[in-house]
Amino acid sequence: MNLPNKLTLSRIILIPFILLFMLPIHIGSWCPNGWNEFIADKGMIIAAILFVVASVTDLVDGKIARKYNLITNLGKFMDSLADKILVLSVLIALVDLNRISSVWVCIIVLREFAVTGIRLLASAKGVVMAAKMIGKIKTVTQMIAITYLMFETLVIKILDYIGPSSWSVLDITDGVQIVGDVLLLISVAMTIISGMDYLLKNMNYLRESD
Repeated sequence: MNLPNKLTLSRIILIPFILLFMLPIHIGSWCPNGWNEFIADKGMIIAAILFVVASVTDLVDGKIARKYNLITNLGKFMDSLADKILVLSVLIALVDLNRISSVWVCIIVLREFAVTGIRLLASAKGVVMAAKMIGKIKTVTQMIAITYLMFETLVIKILDYIGPSSWSVLDITDGVQIVGDVLLLISVAMTIISGMDYLLKNMNYLRESD
């Protein structure tokens, strides 16, 4: 396995650790109170840092693959899969934490299933579709939105500490979350646009499958 593929694999390996620090643990009626208190206080910041590291590997693996001509069919498949698993896992966790609506996640999931279906049809014809530029832009907007959403608590604490005394925590929280909502809506819009782009440009695979 070459270096870009190892970086892509490391992105997948980081996902359970990100979720571990994002979500409190509940197994039936039992829960580790000490751990869950730690997660509530500092877990999201650790998870956000790990998410940033995972996101950086997405940027680095592609550059290395192109620079040293290490592009492989396995790499094309794994890179797209890793992005989807990373983004969807964290978004579902944010739904569980009541930060975002499941509606937006459903839209993103439906888009990913549709694009994956097109790729499966293409692979049946012997074509392995790499991520297109518009798809990469979509992923970048998603990762920016998710990173902001994960750092929101820290941003609120910083603004509350350095801001004027006239600022209330409630006002700061509302303002910070509005920015997060806007970033998320931008990423959802790019998700829809990129999905339509894939669909319209690859209609031939759908026609040939009839």
